[in-house]
Amino acid sequence: MNRRKLTTAICLAAVLILGAIGLNWYITFKKPNTAGEGVILIYRNSGYGAVEDSICASGTIKNLKSFRRAAGRRNLAEHFEPGRYVIEPGMSNQHIIRMIANGWQTPAKVTLRGYIKTIDRLAAFLGRNFEADSAAFATVLKDTAMIDSLGFRPETFIGMFIPNTYEFYWTSSPRSVVKRFKKECDAFWNGERDRLAREIGLDRNEVMTLASIVIGETNNAGEMPKIAGVYMNRLHRGMRLQACPTVIYAHLETEPGLRRLLNRHLQIDSPYNTYRIKGLPPGPIAIPTVTAIDAVLNYEKSGYLYFCAKPEFDGTHNFATTYSQHKANSRAYNKAYREREASRKASNAA
Repeated sequence: MNRRKLTTAICLAAVLILGAIGLNWYITFKKPNTAGEGVILIYRNSGYGAVEDSICASGTIKNLKSFRRAAGRRNLAEHFEPGRYVIEPGMSNQHIIRMIANGWQTPAKVTLRGYIKTIDRLAAFLGRNFEADSAAFATVLKDTAMIDSLGFRPETFIGMFIPNTYEFYWTSSPRSVVKRFKKECDAFWNGERDRLAREIGLDRNEVMTLASIVIGETNNAGEMPKIAGVYMNRLHRGMRLQACPTVIYAHLETEPGLRRLLNRHLQIDSPYNTYRIKGLPPGPIAIPTVTAIDAVLNYEKSGYLYFCAKPEFDGTHNFATTYSQHKANSRAYNKAYREREASRKASNAA
């Protein structure tokens, strides 16, 4: 073989070798390697084995062999950050590795919908949405020194949490989450809602407490301002609220499934028994919805002092200005209720 042919052969071999190296580099680092969207969760103090387990469980990596090769070359086992990482279609191994190595988390949307009745239930909800578990959140949510520093009492604290959809990093600490909710609470109240509260003669806690009673009475947004108006009329006249949801709340620990009150339930000695105490209870009996909060702030002016569920069981109520009208409405509802229960029992027995 002459020198020219030898040179050509060497060059060709070099090109092929470099091409193979380049192709391998491209497949290892740059080639899209995802089958779809998925989420990887990496906990603090996790070993790299747990990281790989999460990646495999996500089902998003097409070629695990090439990913492991890339991770090894980038020393990912020694340099990764805890977090919630969203894997998207078209991502390369290099992109995924850089995310995990540098802690480029994707914020998670956390939707607080309201109706949560206790701090323990709130802790359970938050524990499902963050790295920290419910016990860690419960510890912070029951920290009386922190509650006091935020301007609340234990009885009013649940009213700081305003229903909405928020973005958080999954690794956010319980304390930072609570402080974020305080910031959101102040933003929610700042301005117009504080003005409306002053106009109706209530403070923030009183509005939240009454709103929590309103959602205990109805899910019908159209009726909320009218029901709020009934309770405001009772407050103005110095009447007891006699709100069934507050009595149910007073029995929450002893009878958690309580739905229909009996006379014995009304005898409980509790600051939440509005059949015995005058005025509002010490704090909210649940996290109220924004619709209910605004219904209180813009309550319907009327002469109504009573309301009772309609016998049609459609979720709406009959309203009355006098007790005699209210008793007639109650008799109609109770008659329909007894008939419905008798029909149900007969159907079950058949």
